[in-house]
Amino acid sequence: MAVTISQVSFEHHRVALGIGEANPRISWRFEGNFPNWAQSGYSIEVSRQTQVSPLEVDLFEYNSSASVLVPWPTVSLASSQSATVRVKAFGEGSQPDTPWSDPVSVETGLLTEDDWSGALMIGADKATEENSPHQPVLLRKEFSVSSPIEKARLYITAYGLYEAYINDKRVGTAVLAPGWQSYSHRLVYDTYDVTDLLAAGDNAFGIQVGEGWYAGRLGYGGGRRNIYGDTLGAMALLVITSSNGTQTLIPTDKTWEAGTGAIITSELYNGEVYDSRVELVGWSAPDFQTSDWIGVKELTNPVSQLAAPDGPPIRRIEEVKLQSIVTSPAGNTILDFGQNLVGWLRLRVAGPEGATIKLVHAEVLENGEVATAPLRRATQTDEFILSGKGIQVWEPTFTYHGFRYVMVDGWPVNETSLDENAVTAVVVHTDMEEAGLFECSNSLINKLHKNVRWSMKGNFMSVPTDCPQRDERLGWTGDSNAFSPTANFLYDTAGFWRGWLKDLRSEQVEGVPPVVVPTVPAAGPQMATAIWGDAVVANPWNTYLASGDLEALREQYTGAKEWLGQGIPRNGAGLWSRTTFQYGDWLDPLSPANDPGRATTSSSYVADAYLIYVTGLVAQMASELGLEDDQSRFEKWASDLKVAFGEAWVSADGHVTNETQTGLTLPLYFDLFEDDAQAGAAAVRLQKIIEANDHLVGTGFAGTHLLGLALTKYNLTDTFYKMLLQTTVPSWLYQVTMGGTTTWERWDSMLPDGSLNTGSMTSFNHYSFGSVANWIHQTIGGLAPAQPGWKTVRIHPIPGGNITSAKASFISPYGKVLTEWEVNDSGFHLTVEVPPNANAEVILPGSGTQSVIGSGTHEFSDAEFRL
Repeated sequence: MAVTISQVSFEHHRVALGIGEANPRISWRFEGNFPNWAQSGYSIEVSRQTQVSPLEVDLFEYNSSASVLVPWPTVSLASSQSATVRVKAFGEGSQPDTPWSDPVSVETGLLTEDDWSGALMIGADKATEENSPHQPVLLRKEFSVSSPIEKARLYITAYGLYEAYINDKRVGTAVLAPGWQSYSHRLVYDTYDVTDLLAAGDNAFGIQVGEGWYAGRLGYGGGRRNIYGDTLGAMALLVITSSNGTQTLIPTDKTWEAGTGAIITSELYNGEVYDSRVELVGWSAPDFQTSDWIGVKELTNPVSQLAAPDGPPIRRIEEVKLQSIVTSPAGNTILDFGQNLVGWLRLRVAGPEGATIKLVHAEVLENGEVATAPLRRATQTDEFILSGKGIQVWEPTFTYHGFRYVMVDGWPVNETSLDENAVTAVVVHTDMEEAGLFECSNSLINKLHKNVRWSMKGNFMSVPTDCPQRDERLGWTGDSNAFSPTANFLYDTAGFWRGWLKDLRSEQVEGVPPVVVPTVPAAGPQMATAIWGDAVVANPWNTYLASGDLEALREQYTGAKEWLGQGIPRNGAGLWSRTTFQYGDWLDPLSPANDPGRATTSSSYVADAYLIYVTGLVAQMASELGLEDDQSRFEKWASDLKVAFGEAWVSADGHVTNETQTGLTLPLYFDLFEDDAQAGAAAVRLQKIIEANDHLVGTGFAGTHLLGLALTKYNLTDTFYKMLLQTTVPSWLYQVTMGGTTTWERWDSMLPDGSLNTGSMTSFNHYSFGSVANWIHQTIGGLAPAQPGWKTVRIHPIPGGNITSAKASFISPYGKVLTEWEVNDSGFHLTVEVPPNANAEVILPGSGTQSVIGSGTHEFSDAEFRL
């Protein structure tokens, strides 16, 4: 029955090395099932080196129940300064205290421009490629270390994507670093502990740079190259501290050398060409011969845009084994990994010199062949040219693909069998901590939930992309608006969103955010449009609900206000201007294949409904931030807009202009009807519309993520269970029964006969419609935050359909929350686990009995309940 501290963290960093906060807030999670345990105070011990003391230890004690994002207790950390922190929490009254936590290190990065010590952004001193892919460049520098090494830190970023090496050894585990930011405003640098890679005497430092998002082709319709710049480069500072305290600095400067290696091209959309015959073995080791290398040149210095990361990098997360090999009707060899995933292949192969293995990646098959039409102008093709020097292990460096199937050509079968020992799929995504789990008695729902998670993993690639395979892969704001509550349950996304939302804020123009962040020319000129623009309000709010981070909310508040005050073009009633383009209920199942915006619900109607909703959210933001005048102003504005909405769209008898699933879902969920009677009648009409549609889905992007929530709000949960369990198109389980292993962009991306939707937008890995998992977590799993940050948990499972049991858990800022329930012949049985220093509001299904409980394990039963 003891209580312990299971984790101490700083801000939202999984590893607090090279952070940008000189006063990082501290959080700690608990483990233990002591009943009703609450924290009455805490002690923080901070140990660090100072100029006057080799180890200074300070102890700070507070009478406070706070354990999430508490203020840094002592003087600010200087640049590159580390500290070790331990925490102890005290129970109330006679409750036990925790032991001291394990010590956890925190270390700042380079906090000022001067700390970069004159490091330059350097590139190869050669003409850059024009209207063609950029060959990755190699940069290297040799140096000597004379004194014993105490510690060494590498600070590094790039114009493009980098991989760093010291003495021929790879630095770190991040891939596709430093990720994608709005480079004109923010360029992330990374920090690595490289102490163990250095040696006394001669050393070498190498950096390989590929085009990535910085200079590669981005956007559909052919896209555009060199959006941010046309020359690849790297900027780094290696700081070596000797045992006597002296420092040696190795910055990128004009003394470096440049060359090229075996990567001929490496493009995000089109894949990589690697000629292993020209590999430069040992190019990042000392004494490498560089007589044919060239010098470097200084590029525009980004030091004023440099920023430490807010969230984790992209990493290799897992591997998927080959499931089967098939020969297509055309005689092609196709690998099936059994899972639509995002990443690349690793090959282990021997073959003759000059033999070329060609790998074409695709998500699905059509008529037995890899379906490349959905890729549009992306080829997703890797080529590996063998050296003929025995077994080679290779994987691409500066590209990634969305695929389940790979067509292989040129495999040297006479020397290497093509089997699971020769090819492995490597899964990559932003390395967020997994937070939420769910399973139930229905195997199809479990598979749907797994598919939702896989689509999130494949599209959280430094930014929240729409898809991972075609010539797009952009950070569409509307998609993230719909999906963010689901994302925030599945993973700890707080750091991920904080960085991306900074870019969204930076790219607002006169209050208008772009529809994709970072913005690209292919998305067209910046325009105000509902839902997509509303992400500047909804996403910060949803992140706040999950994390409880008031400062992150404060960072976004001005942008939210500017969107409402300046960004939205309005008509005389204060609603949206009717001349403004709207995406509306995008991909309504009845919209034409090549006109996804022609929905059955008016796009202006949708825009106005969302306008009132986000105006109310800004009022709530103001309330949380203690801005009473703003709160009153936005509450009145929302109230006035609700009246205007009623006059524009609701008849005297309470009918709305568009009596569709989305048309009724929005005013029901957003409370836009005049009174409860109107709302109740509208809910009944929505139920009848759904029944008349055989409980099939009739919503697009605007309505899908709210449909189940609206029905449950009006006690129509059974109706949504019937929708959720449908297996014909359009439905969620249709995709599962058709063999989908991720969620699709369209309800019918694949038609019942196995052919593909002919629309130009036919992705098989899109997370938007997977937003239904938010309802699954809240209603089947019974878990939701009752207040921001999960200090109080709302536990309200509502069994239904043919589901007789379910289990859900979530790693909250306080620790693990769990629900597990079953309905059997003896009624309803629920087990709840609440972490220390948190509490929960429990509402039982059927009877509606309510309880408020503290930490520990609790059992509830209702012998009268039946499905």
